[in-house]
This record gives sequence, C-alpha cells and structure tokens, in this order.
Amino acid sequence: MKKRKLWTIVLVMVVMAMGLSACGDNNNGGNGDAEVGGDGSIGFSVSTLNNPFFVTLTEGAEEKAEEAGVELIVVDAGDDVAKQASDIEDLISRNISVLIVNPVDSDAVAPAVEDAIEAGIRVIAVDRAVNNVEVDTTIASDNVAGAEMATEYLVELVGEGGMVAELEGVPGASATIDRGTGFNNIASEMLEVLSSQTANFNRAEGMTVMENILQAHPDLQGVFAHNDEMALGAIEAIEASGRDIVVIGFDATDDALVSVAAGIMSATVAQQPDLMGATAVEVALRLIDGESVEREMPVAVELVR
Repeated sequence: MKKRKLWTIVLVMVVMAMGLSACGDNNNGGNGDAEVGGDGSIGFSVSTLNNPFFVTLTEGAEEKAEEAGVELIVVDAGDDVAKQASDIEDLISRNISVLIVNPVDSDAVAPAVEDAIEAGIRVIAVDRAVNNVEVDTTIASDNVAGAEMATEYLVELVGEGGMVAELEGVPGASATIDRGTGFNNIASEMLEVLSSQTANFNRAEGMTVMENILQAHPDLQGVFAHNDEMALGAIEAIEASGRDIVVIGFDATDDALVSVAAGIMSATVAQQPDLMGATAVEVALRLIDGESVEREMPVAVELVR
C-alpha cells in the first residue's frame, strides 16, 4: 500500500512538472531561451504603405535588414484587416523566424499573431500594440504623452474653453486609442470639444470630414488630428473656407514639417519611424540569436512648432 502511494506521488509530481514545462513553452514573449524555428528570415506586415509615416518605417527596416544581410519580406495590408490576417498566414507558411507586425487593428490582428506564435515564430509589434496577446516586445512611441503635449499647446493657442474638434484615426488601432486618450486627458478639463470624428488616418478623408465639421460649427477655433495626413487634409478644407483655425497633427512627416515651417500647420508631434523600423529588425536578429529582449521599447516624442 505504501509502495502504491509512493508511485502515485511520483506520478503526480511528473505530471505537474510537465504542465509547468508546457506553460513555460507558451510564454513566448521576451523569453531568450525559447527555441527559434524558421529559416532565419523576417516577415514584416505593415498596416499600409499609402501613408508617408509607414513608408519611412518600412524603409528604416529595409535598410537595417540589407545592412545585416538578412532577408526581410514586407507585405502591405492596405489598411485592410482581412488582408493583414491573410498576409500573416502567408508569412507563417513561408517559414519565417520572426514576424514584425504593425497592426491595422490591434484587436483584429490578434488571432493571426497567435497562429504565428503557435508555429514557433517570435513576434515584434511596432508603432501599434497587439491587444491581448503576449508578443516578445512592442516598439512604439508614447502616444498618450505625445497627444497630451499637443493638446496642451492647443490650449495655449486657442485659450482655455476654446472650441475645438478631434480627427480620429482608424478605429481599433492602438495609436488611435492612445492619442484619443491623451487628447481627452487635457481637453476634457480645458477645452470644449465640438466634434470627434474618424478620418481613418487618411488625408482625403481628413479634408472631407473637416468640410462637414466646418459647416456644422462656425465658431470652431482649433483642431487636433491623430496624424499629419488628416491634419493636412483638414488644412485644405480650412483654407478653402477662408477661416483662420489652428491645426496640430502627429507624426512629423516631411509634408507636415514643411507646413509647420511655413506657419500653416501650428505644430506636430515628432516620432522617429525610421528608427522604429531599424530597431525592430535589430531586435528580430537578437531573438534569432536566442537573446532576451525588453517587453516594451518606447521611442521618445517631441513637439515641433
């Protein structure tokens, strides 16, 4: 009887050990000891290449990959959630070792990213987070702090209680959520927000949405746009209306910087997309070499005015 009890205890301990081992294997993110499969190539799923910011982000990654002599496979989701999921599944089938993902939608991309992790692929999120999935690391600007910085300057320009509008990015994208949070952290206490509408990070939509806002709100004094493309579109609509309205963007794209220098756009928040892209490839190479990486790698932002 004692012998049977002893064997039962041993069996339970073995099963528990196996369970703990399995849990450890599933904890992919940041674990430098986890085995890296694939052929050593890196896949990069970018939300869209129809935006100068993400073009620069991709160029930074491509330049670093060329310098390191590693294959980088870039796929453009075209701001289409379903296409991004399909692109990632295709990258998984191509036996990549690391997936760099810039989500169209931080929630919708999660199942495809989970598939990559289950296939033994290490995952890096860049510029936007992947929600509810433990990736190896997220490389992104502090979007909340950047939007707070921009909104504080907007208050300086239009005065406390000034009447403003917010142009929001793609619904569900972490950058949209974070920049909206930063804006409202300040605006809810110090400004009167007349309208918050999405223009999907798109210049043409920014112009169209701004035209509608201008018609509805003749007393509008200022605009905060979640990115420069929407801000530039808004400026086109404002110039056509002949009104004098403050506009602040986010990203510090080349066109935006020209506009700020000319005194047309009041300010923009500078990120470093080329650095983010290059850093993502550098981190991918560290993961392939079996190194541990930090869970989050923030990139500094500053206000350009």
